[in-house]
Amino acid sequence: MLYIVITFLWTSILLYLLLGGADYGAGIIELFTSKRNKEVTRKTLYSAIGPIWEANHMWLIIAIVILFVGFPVIYSTMSVNLHIPLTIMLLGIIARGTAFTFRHYDAVVDDMQNLYNPIFAYSSFITPLFLGIIAGSAVSGHIDPQADTFLSAYIFSWLHWFSVSVGLFTVAICGFLASVYLIGETNEETERLRFAHKAQFFNIAAVICGALVFIAAYVEKIPLIEWVFGNWVGRIAILSATLSLVLMWYQLYQGKIGLLRPLAGFQVTMILLTTTYRHFPKIVILKDGGYLSLLEHGGQEKTMQALGIALLAGSIFILPALFYLIYSFQKKPLGYSDIQNH
Repeated sequence: MLYIVITFLWTSILLYLLLGGADYGAGIIELFTSKRNKEVTRKTLYSAIGPIWEANHMWLIIAIVILFVGFPVIYSTMSVNLHIPLTIMLLGIIARGTAFTFRHYDAVVDDMQNLYNPIFAYSSFITPLFLGIIAGSAVSGHIDPQADTFLSAYIFSWLHWFSVSVGLFTVAICGFLASVYLIGETNEETERLRFAHKAQFFNIAAVICGALVFIAAYVEKIPLIEWVFGNWVGRIAILSATLSLVLMWYQLYQGKIGLLRPLAGFQVTMILLTTTYRHFPKIVILKDGGYLSLLEHGGQEKTMQALGIALLAGSIFILPALFYLIYSFQKKPLGYSDIQNH
């Protein structure tokens, strides 16, 4: 049952990155869009993420609940030592959701939109930035359980080049996913071309930020190269992601959108697999050379059994409804001409 719980944890993180990350990416795209094109971009964003954006946070909630119930030592260590970036990330989620709700559903369009718009865009950038910072901090070896000062315990545990570079890489990945997803959300050729250019821009940004991650890891003596290339799973995953990236760029240049979303999702999946496989089951690497393991620092066996059963039963009821929700809102409404033809 322990491995079932771990599988749900990894899958929930992946789905939050693929779906919730794309939602954040929508705001990041708006942040990097010229004033001339912001309004038409917002309309496309509303159509794409408006109906289901809240549902994507379900995956983050599942991951947090799994850690809280099944791995209390890991949960408490991260929530204490990384409480500052966690708080900033949660505030970003709240600010982003509030601003999106007010500007999208507000019956009165007034000057407050000038406040909602930047809050939505900047919080969409800040939230995945600190999500990546938290992920990078967990495996960086900077968390010091023996720290005796505020700075060493609660600042230097996450404020270093490696975690910041992972945060920037996460932002670029979110912008890339959103750009690719949005290509199929508009029927205007000019809009499709613009989102394709955005996808290329964020793809290049992700490559640059990924290089910064490796440079920071080398400087801070984090064995990231060994984690990524030191095993056959990592090498195959990187090769597969690279080949799919070439195919995706070819599809972009050909103006074909059928495989773009699966290819983008596949690339992100391979990246997460590569970065988590090598040091599994270690989920938190500590400064003193110790670690927190998913296999060694789990809860009681009865707790794991109950948690695993709850996750399996919940997935049976929740996942079909969620997929139907996404399917329902992906169906485009018929226009007047379409109704006439019918």
